[in-house]
Amino acid sequence: MRRSPSITARLTLLFAAVSTAVLLALGLLIGNAVERHFIEQDMEVLSGKTQLAANLLAQLRSPADSDALLRQLDDSLVGHHGLAVVVIDDTGTQRFATPNAAFPQALLQPAAADGKPQSWTLAGQPWRGVATLLPTGSRQLPAMLFAVAVDISHHEHFMESFRRTLWLFVAIAATLVGLLGWVVVRRGLAPLQAMRAHAAGVTADRLDTRLSLDAVPVELAELAETLNQMLARLEDSFQRLKDFSSDLAHELRTPISNLMTETQVALTRARSPEEYREVLASNAEEYERLARMVGDMLFLAQADNGLVVPRREAVDLAQQVRELFDFFDALAEEKHLQLVLTGSGQVSGDKLMLRRALANLISNAIRHTPAGGTVRVGIESGGEGTRLTVENSGEPIPKEQITRIFDRFYRGDPSRHGGGEGAGLGLAITRSIVRAHGGEISVRAGMEEGVCFELRMA
Repeated sequence: MRRSPSITARLTLLFAAVSTAVLLALGLLIGNAVERHFIEQDMEVLSGKTQLAANLLAQLRSPADSDALLRQLDDSLVGHHGLAVVVIDDTGTQRFATPNAAFPQALLQPAAADGKPQSWTLAGQPWRGVATLLPTGSRQLPAMLFAVAVDISHHEHFMESFRRTLWLFVAIAATLVGLLGWVVVRRGLAPLQAMRAHAAGVTADRLDTRLSLDAVPVELAELAETLNQMLARLEDSFQRLKDFSSDLAHELRTPISNLMTETQVALTRARSPEEYREVLASNAEEYERLARMVGDMLFLAQADNGLVVPRREAVDLAQQVRELFDFFDALAEEKHLQLVLTGSGQVSGDKLMLRRALANLISNAIRHTPAGGTVRVGIESGGEGTRLTVENSGEPIPKEQITRIFDRFYRGDPSRHGGGEGAGLGLAITRSIVRAHGGEISVRAGMEEGVCFELRMA
């Protein structure tokens, strides 16, 4: 499996690439500025000689004066070894030329004498020059073409050396920046290494470990806080799993112990068929209890994995509540309880599953309502969906139990005994059913008297 490059490598390459690009841009900028300076310097020389020639030709009054004026031009060029000059009259005759004059023929044409600088290379020697038509001082004498060029060999050598030095400097600088960037990135990512080492020490037995937010940079504080929240969730999940395993073992131990005890007692001596029948009937009740528990656990396992897919049909909640009131009527009369229903509403869902959830809530309310109390079921329908509440009078749920009331096998009574109290799976199953229908269930906290469960569905 191919692994992606490390953050250190990617940041180092990024630093080196950015630094190289900046150095290249800066080098090109400086190189262009130097080259423009050389061009301006050459043009200053060329313009000066062109003005000198223009002044001399402006003094030309007759052909007889041309020789003297051209000698003055020759004298003005003394000491300028890198300068080449050509003067051509209107007939194309070369009236004056320095010994090193090397002009391209295209530049010595009147149409090309526009005064714009041009560069060329002849015999391996680079030149830069201009050609201009200069008027004479006499109307009888036509304008002459004056071409002047300067040898730019030393400029070319300098620029070549400059570019070579620039490329070498960029290569060395990019290497140094890469090395320094690697060092800086390694030091900058040191808190991540510390977090990794700290996280490596987290085990199932040490889930209470937390990352110190003060020991990490501000940029990593949110990551550290997220990891701490994840560890808190894991710790809570592991604790719930531990409690669940303990509760499951406890709940299974009770019926199994009862079965073993009754069977062992029955086997201590010979008994009549009627006595064996009583033992088998008692065992059957324990088996039914185990079967219900296993069935409930299977349902919850399927719900946790999204395997509980409710059928969709119109369910009249008020009708289901009235039928459940009829079912629990005998138990309510035994405790002299009042069962009250207000409101009505319909939802789309699985009738049997919703009936099971409502039965769990109502039976739970009846079981925890003192004699002479009231169990109220209210149904409200609105634009935000349907809201159903199951409220009973009696002792409120302690606040410390509110967060665990929907846990599996959790019962408010610390003692795990009390026949008929169930296995503590009713509310967990109810929540799974409601969530499978896209709803949510909650218990109202802070009530001075009684308990109220609230179910909301779209």
